[in-house]
Amino acid sequence: MIEVNQLFHSFFVGKKGEQKEISVLKDISLSVQQGEIVSVVGRSGSGKSTLLHLLSGYIPPLSGEISIKGTNVTSFNEKEWAKFRLDNLGFIFQNFQLIPSLTTFENVELPLILKGLSEGERSEKVKKLLKRVGLNEHMNHYPNELSGGQQQRVSIARALITEPSIILADEPTGSLDTETEQEILMLIKELNIENNITFFIITHDDEVAAFSHRKFMLKDGLLVKEGVYLEV
Repeated sequence: MIEVNQLFHSFFVGKKGEQKEISVLKDISLSVQQGEIVSVVGRSGSGKSTLLHLLSGYIPPLSGEISIKGTNVTSFNEKEWAKFRLDNLGFIFQNFQLIPSLTTFENVELPLILKGLSEGERSEKVKKLLKRVGLNEHMNHYPNELSGGQQQRVSIARALITEPSIILADEPTGSLDTETEQEILMLIKELNIENNITFFIITHDDEVAAFSHRKFMLKDGLLVKEGVYLEV
């Protein structure tokens, strides 16, 4: 499902001609199977977010290869990445990244507009999914009228609406209290079981890591440990 082979990435800082290379990821290789919930943990600056951005196509690797669903996406241009993301990937963010001027329904509907579905098709799919994630009574509410947990449910619904096989999540419970975090984790688990969706989660939270089928640990850009928590 996701194959990363000998991935290196660096950033360059300083003035032109005096730039200094800062290595962020060093020889990263990992494999994620369909239907797994995998977490990558590590301290701030360990390279977690950079790895997620590479898998999302928002930055290109310095060297190495990335394959997703059997497709080598390493050298995709932005147009190719945009289509691939829309067709195959969903995203969940720590701070939800909902559009404040759109209702719950409209935020979830937006990816379907980009895919060109008719109004009737969009309405049916959005209503069904919002009911599934417990938001059918909040369809016409704006983000500032929702709790943090409800906003994250909207974010999850938006990620799922195009029926992606892979969800990339960046600290999905980082802005939530302990009780709400457990509710969101249980929802992720249920969706994983029901739809066989692969979740690739970046986190610093041991509770989230322990919830995963497998954990990878990044330290100073190196993959230093892998643990098994649950039987897949």
